[in-house]
Amino acid sequence: MRRQTTGLVPRCPADPHALPAFPGSHPGGNVSTHPTPPPECPAHAAGTADGMYRLHGAEAQADPLALYEKLRAEYGPVAPVLVSGDLPAWLVLGHRENLDVARTSSRFARDPRGWRDMREGRVPADTPLGPMVSWVPVCNFTDGPVHERLRSAVVESLERFDKRGIRRYVTRFANQLVDQIAGEGDADLVSAFSDQLPMLVMTQLIGAPDEHGPLLVNAARDMLQGTETALQSDRYVTDTLENLVVERKAKPARDLASWLIEHPANLSDTEVLMHLRVVLIAAYETTANLIANTLRTVLTDPRFRASLSGGRMTLPDALEQVLWDDPPINTIIGRWATGDTLLGGQQVKAGDMILLGLAAGNADPQIRPDPEVSVHGNRSHLAFSSGPHECPGQDIGRAIADTGIEVLLDRLPDLQLAVDASELQWRGTLMSRHLLALPVRFAPRSVPSPQPQPEQPSGHSGHALIPPQPTAAPAVGVRRRGVSWWRRLLGRR
Repeated sequence: MRRQTTGLVPRCPADPHALPAFPGSHPGGNVSTHPTPPPECPAHAAGTADGMYRLHGAEAQADPLALYEKLRAEYGPVAPVLVSGDLPAWLVLGHRENLDVARTSSRFARDPRGWRDMREGRVPADTPLGPMVSWVPVCNFTDGPVHERLRSAVVESLERFDKRGIRRYVTRFANQLVDQIAGEGDADLVSAFSDQLPMLVMTQLIGAPDEHGPLLVNAARDMLQGTETALQSDRYVTDTLENLVVERKAKPARDLASWLIEHPANLSDTEVLMHLRVVLIAAYETTANLIANTLRTVLTDPRFRASLSGGRMTLPDALEQVLWDDPPINTIIGRWATGDTLLGGQQVKAGDMILLGLAAGNADPQIRPDPEVSVHGNRSHLAFSSGPHECPGQDIGRAIADTGIEVLLDRLPDLQLAVDASELQWRGTLMSRHLLALPVRFAPRSVPSPQPQPEQPSGHSGHALIPPQPTAAPAVGVRRRGVSWWRRLLGRR
């Protein structure tokens, strides 16, 4: 049964006369703590608080898709939920409703300073949501003319990259990563490949020296996992980018840092730094997840592999299928209602937090009545969001993923999962699920001798963004030995 709600004022189902549980809604004014349901409240057994489901905790992390379907069955396309600290929010589950929120900045603003709970002092200073709700001068926290100025600098700078040059960088680093495991006969493709490749490539694209690549990989992973050293890792990333901005102001090169600095939008040093950080971290997490999810699907889903081996699906098609079924980001925080409005049958109040449910929207039965049917050629998924804040670097992410996977499976075509698929484990957060490990085995191979690197053009600090095009470089998508990697993966010749 679909439950109708009005505003985010939940009450324990065991006591319909209880006072509202959220601070600020109490008639006595602002309250600094969040009361918990009484022991007899069924919410305890159901993993909820005051009749609302938590998007944090064991159930949400273990199987978020199942939780989304439970919410959809009970509430419809928009459901009241609780985020970290049991703060209230609306999770958008419907595909159409997600597009409505993403495309209508006048009703659902991106600026977190409109969050009512923040304004009224109910959000603790050390909230884990901090990076997603603390305003900084970046395009994804702004709307209107300010957003247009900042986003134009990012989009137009990213568009200056030579896509073939990016793919050559991916090929170079992917081969280096494969070289490190090829002689072993077994590996964890998460730690050895998918977690490494995106940051190594993005380090080059933003303009940082080669030696910072592995360090930034470790720092970004540590920061996103929220470990005890996360703050130090965060500081390392920031210091590295601050130094890069200073260097590029003095000595421009053909990289993202230089192009942001010189863009007609006239970004401040802080704005340049913040956008480099957003691009670097967003590209790392989403692309690492996309690579891992695609490799997992190839290695565990016989129908998926059959579609590839039968030629009914190319690798780019396979990526799009994974972006539908297992997007790298489950949920985006957030949007904030600019006024009282109706969304998906729910009464949303001004200042309410809205969460874009990308994975839930992709599974909306209104657009995918049968999730087992292939969505071949269909790019209307929500994996990169939509509207004015749609991911500006999605094509770069796709290039890193499909080129990197192509190199890996071309070099190691006999990859097999080394454990039962049921043993794979994920680390879940509000925003995403990150595969912890993908153990594989394969026949050990000798590593080819390193090839001499072409000389770098002068004036690029030893790491030119777009290296000279090799005379014998194979075109992307051309199989070097005449047999597609998925046929060799299945032992077909």
